[in-house]
Amino acid sequence: MKINIRRKLKILAYIIAGFLILGGIFFLGTYVGYSRRPEIEKVLSVVNKESQVQTTADFDAFWKAWNILNEKSIYSKKVTDQDRVWGAISGMASSLGDPYTVFFPPEENKLFNAEIAGSFEGIGAEIGIKDKVLAVIAPLKDTPAWKAGLKAGDKILKIDSTVTNDLTVDKALNLIRGAHGTVVTLTILRDGEKETREIKITRDKIEIPTIDTELRPDNIFVIKFYSFTANSASLFRDALQKFIDSGSHKLVLDMRGNPGGYLDAAVNIGSWFIDEGKVIVSEDFEGNAKKVDYRSHGPRVFNDKLQFVVLVDGGSASASEILAGALQEYKIATLVGEKTFGKGSVQELVNITDTTSLKVTVAKWITPNGKSISLQGLEPDVVVPFTQKDADAKKDPQMDKAVEILKAKQ
Repeated sequence: MKINIRRKLKILAYIIAGFLILGGIFFLGTYVGYSRRPEIEKVLSVVNKESQVQTTADFDAFWKAWNILNEKSIYSKKVTDQDRVWGAISGMASSLGDPYTVFFPPEENKLFNAEIAGSFEGIGAEIGIKDKVLAVIAPLKDTPAWKAGLKAGDKILKIDSTVTNDLTVDKALNLIRGAHGTVVTLTILRDGEKETREIKITRDKIEIPTIDTELRPDNIFVIKFYSFTANSASLFRDALQKFIDSGSHKLVLDMRGNPGGYLDAAVNIGSWFIDEGKVIVSEDFEGNAKKVDYRSHGPRVFNDKLQFVVLVDGGSASASEILAGALQEYKIATLVGEKTFGKGSVQELVNITDTTSLKVTVAKWITPNGKSISLQGLEPDVVVPFTQKDADAKKDPQMDKAVEILKAKQ
């Protein structure tokens, strides 16, 4: 009898041990499975985390990094989850390697919208990327940048204490902009100089200049064109009427330091010089869509008696290059000066939320003869350097050459 009881107890012990082992294996498997679940399943505080796009990308690393930052970073409590999303979108935009594709979180979006509306405070200089370095495209006339001596082509190495190596154009502009009366210090390197220089500029409200006109004593009419604004086409029309009323047939269009602006303005202005129906510029979407041509809508006002020189330099960009390129390639005008900046990309502004937006490069500008403005810029027909020595001596060899060319023509 005692033997049977011992045997039963022994069997029961085996059974209990078996259940314990199985239970341990089950709970161990559950724990391992739970700990190895997709990282996104560990994130409980994010809404709309399910993917709504088709992609082969593995997002597990992203959510793992998200969780590690939450668990380990001593700064995690100082940043909201939404701010991290804005940061992630900014990183995604910068991964394209295009300095003009930029995400604007709420505060930066507000500043950008103020700038394109023309009601902003800053130094009044157009900034771009040239040879992978942040550079001045052009200072606008009579702005703080102009008065402080900033020049087209100046490489901006630091903005106050911030090194510009990894800054996008818009991030740099956010640092440069600021309240009226405050000071920003730019560390620049100028072409032809070995030493950097610091330029202190006091910010102000920026009024964008457009056009000046002058009838010279030698009967050459000069239109100095500073920027392509929303109303520049009508102002240019008024300037052309002054040219016609002057009785002169010799015209200099000075677009040196003109950083561009509205495409429509370039097409409208070009239409007064170029036969109706001819291409002024094309948008090349590089395989994403068919090329789009922008053609002269006429009427062409000036006949072959017009003697025309266009002045350009390294500060001539975007819409300036569109207009100058068409006038050059149709042999309507002679280009004089220095190679243009080469800002020939098309950006589209897309609202991401009510308070954020994404500026994305969607195409490149192509001249009527098929030249990419972004890749090459424009080479003048007559190259004339403008040196610091010329500026110090208050000489203008480029304008002198334009006048010489026009005087040689009958």
